[in-house]
Amino acid sequence: MSTKTALLPIVGTETARTADPGLERDTEALYDALSELVRVYQFRDRDRICCYDVSVTQCYALEALVRRGGMTLNDLAAQLYLDKSTASRVVDALERKGYVTRLPHPEDRRAVLLEATAAGRALEGKIRDSILAEERNLLASFAPEVRQAMTQLLRQLARATATRGGGEAGSCCTAP
Repeated sequence: MSTKTALLPIVGTETARTADPGLERDTEALYDALSELVRVYQFRDRDRICCYDVSVTQCYALEALVRRGGMTLNDLAAQLYLDKSTASRVVDALERKGYVTRLPHPEDRRAVLLEATAAGRALEGKIRDSILAEERNLLASFAPEVRQAMTQLLRQLARATATRGGGEAGSCCTAP
């Protein structure tokens, strides 16, 4: 199977399920592999990031603010798949530590714009550099085409999950 064929969009129809008898096995294998990967990353990130005096969630919020620039609390909450009250507590902690500031929104006087401070951008850069160094070591043993295919596949999975409601609250309770 070519890389191009392997990276085609996933079809979620009943016809596709019955046409591929290995789909159930592959689905379970993907679930197991992703669950293991997420657990490893979460614990690895927690251990590394906590040494910088921020939680993993605070780090994700800081990263979003650095990458996307200023945004509202609602936008940040949506980006992190958090409810607004949880996102607010995350921002409060980052603000107390001097990593985030709240500014008047230039287009909406009722809204507040969240931005990373210079200290927040510097911290996010340190954490990112540390993680990228580890990723570089992990990927060094893979051929370039495998590295590129992994990245493309993970992006496709993330987009497919997001567009199919995988990040919505309560989505686990709805029937397919």
